[in-house]
Amino acid sequence: MTTKVFKSSSRGKSDFGWLKANFSFSFGNYFNPERIQFGMLRVLNDDTIAGGTGFGTHPHANMEIITIPLEGGLKHKDSMGNEGIIRFGEVQVMSAGTGIEHSEMNASQTEQAKTLQLWVFPDRENVQPRYDQKSFDIENQINTFVNVVSPKEHNDGNALWVYQKTFFSLGIFESGSNTTYKAKISKNGVFLFLIEGQITVDNQILNPRDAMEIIDFDEFEIKINTKSKILLVEVPMGH
Repeated sequence: MTTKVFKSSSRGKSDFGWLKANFSFSFGNYFNPERIQFGMLRVLNDDTIAGGTGFGTHPHANMEIITIPLEGGLKHKDSMGNEGIIRFGEVQVMSAGTGIEHSEMNASQTEQAKTLQLWVFPDRENVQPRYDQKSFDIENQINTFVNVVSPKEHNDGNALWVYQKTFFSLGIFESGSNTTYKAKISKNGVFLFLIEGQITVDNQILNPRDAMEIIDFDEFEIKINTKSKILLVEVPMGH
């Protein structure tokens, strides 16, 4: 197993007043030639959006876009006619395919919203655009990883699906517990993003918003030092 830690403080940052963004990979005005992508994972943005603001209508194409609200909600509207609010506890997927336009606005005029948005390169291009969202009761499934996104061909009917052999898992773990993650597809890598808490992986301590790249593994153990919320993104390391 090979691991590499990325401290929260090493991420790219932008502060537009209405938007405070942290970039795990090169994005917008942040460019780091050593931080372009991890396998098929291209973007992990950790955004705080002020009340009454948001991202106006903008286009996407040929990208799988996954949005995970951490606090508050986002009002979504797209060119396919979908409109609604995604809130904490829900996950949204969008296959941009041949092209889609959408807007994402804070659903509140006064409270801030915090979201993670991730982009994954698809394994096929120019598909019919699609949108889906679902609520996952992570809070009541303690000490286990809940699969929230998976490939269409590996879908168990519970997770949302995308056009890539990627698996997103979210979990809340109690202090003092341990958990083991087993690779779902051989030779995939895992990008571990610690949302809250403190954990130890491969004898290295991670604190909130720290990340770790993990490759060349069949399984790995996570030691939970304090109550933690963890996102694991398993992705192919090449086309």
